[in-house]
Amino acid sequence: MNCMMFIFFRPRSRWSCQITDAGLIRISYAKCIGNLTSISLWGLTGITDEGVVQLISRTRSLRHLNVGGTFITDESLFAIAKSCPKMETIVLWSCRHVTKNGLIALVGQCLKLKSMNVWGTRVPVECLNNLLIMSPTLQIKI
Repeated sequence: MNCMMFIFFRPRSRWSCQITDAGLIRISYAKCIGNLTSISLWGLTGITDEGVVQLISRTRSLRHLNVGGTFITDESLFAIAKSCPKMETIVLWSCRHVTKNGLIALVGQCLKLKSMNVWGTRVPVECLNNLLIMSPTLQIKI
């Protein structure tokens, strides 16, 4: 039987959240993780690329990801590009450490990507224009 799985972590406040890389790594070993379709890690400042990459590498069915307000870098975006071919929407709101290289990898390999929120990133507008050339139907929210 196919099961759909959603993980949504909602911290009490952005600065007092207790979810860490160790928690994400433990979750990544759950038997049903391969069926995971949606994850929201919004505002979890206790996580880094270490936890995100471990979790993402085991989620082949992932379609929706919110990592807005975290400190991830291109390392996480490269892992998403490699492991999540079904990705449709991603929120990178205020992910100030991602660069054009990570976004290019993401758009180049996640061919089902429909929507991306990059508000508050430091990615130049000309890069976003290039992403639209790569994927004309992509909706980029800035």
